Amino acid sequence: MFIETEATPNPSTLKFLPGRQVMTSGTREFLSPEDAETSPLAQALFDLGDVVSVFFGGSFIAVTAAPGVEWPSLRPQVVAILLDHFVSEAPLFTGGDASGFSVPAEDEDYGDDPADADIVAQIKDLIESRVRPAVANDGGDIIYRGFREGVVYLSMQGACSGCPSSSATLKHGIESLLKHYVPEVSEVRAA
Repeated sequence: MFIETEATPNPSTLKFLPGRQVMTSGTREFLSPEDAETSPLAQALFDLGDVVSVFFGGSFIAVTAAPGVEWPSLRPQVVAILLDHFVSEAPLFTGGDASGFSVPAEDEDYGDDPADADIVAQIKDLIESRVRPAVANDGGDIIYRGFREGVVYLSMQGACSGCPSSSATLKHGIESLLKHYVPEVSEVRAA
């Protein structure tokens, strides 16, 4: 088995491609060792001591190194853990079932107005078809959180969370796209 690595726009995060499916649906982000208790693989990565987040995508794992940690020393350790995991065919989650661990459902914290149902459907379609694939290429995911008074609320995960260019991506990339196709959108904000 060979595990490829790819750089991401976030210099602290590398994307690892095991050449097989990681998540059957959705994504899962672990931001602490406590979060990782449901996944032996994520827990093993945190046990290295130099990892601050782990993100499972459809066909990749994005790992974020702690501040000051250099990838040349951490990368072989991460690859070894991933190889051990995938060669042994160990389950990704305790209980072996990844269902229920995918992207959380839309968060109502930002409140969609039922009168905006058509607008929200357009926004979600654009995010799913145009934005999410591009963000996944960079080792992350984007989650719709709500639409209220012209403002779309989104959250970035994986390599995109904490990336120096994530605010530019939200403002200049995603906001421009949504405004172009959905005139009711006036702004995009990080949730």
